[in-house]
Amino acid sequence: MEHRHLLPDEFDLLVDGGEGFGVAPLMAHVEECPDCRTGIEGRRRVVAALERLPHLEPSPLFAYHVMAQVPVFEPWYVAALDTVRRFVPRSRPARVLAGATASLVATVLTAATLLIASRLDAALFLANVATEQVRSSAMSAAGSLLSSALGDGLIATVRGSGATGVAIALTSFLLTVTVAAVSLRAVTAASRRRRS
Repeated sequence: MEHRHLLPDEFDLLVDGGEGFGVAPLMAHVEECPDCRTGIEGRRRVVAALERLPHLEPSPLFAYHVMAQVPVFEPWYVAALDTVRRFVPRSRPARVLAGATASLVATVLTAATLLIASRLDAALFLANVATEQVRSSAMSAAGSLLSSALGDGLIATVRGSGATGVAIALTSFLLTVTVAAVSLRAVTAASRRRRS
């Protein structure tokens, strides 16, 4: 017959004073095995030392302080349901009236959506017309602004030359602005040197 030592949970069962039909063979083994007897005595000394330690009670607000620091995840649908519940009246007649009003609003919005969906081609046409009108107004305003700033001759030349002309005109404009800024800075620096 193979001889084995007690397992940790068997030691715990004996130290805790467990009862049952499986305890007697374990106790008999402890009586015969010096290693297991030493192990059980050591565990009993540890338990006795722990029992002698002072028993501390946490503050009555301990659980509150711990839970205040725990982030609580609330699903979106629970938050939405709580928000809706705040607006639902408490009395039955008021709830019936609110439900009827909500049904009427939902019916009107559904009918309007169906009407718009059935006339979608007309709605798209009107949207395109409005967009084209806004675009042409913006282009006209930009054209008049550029025409007044740069002159009609330059605008006609840029329109005639296409994208290359626009790129050349923009490059020339940026180069002119840069040269003007550098020149102005040089004049300002020279003016400061004369003063000092």
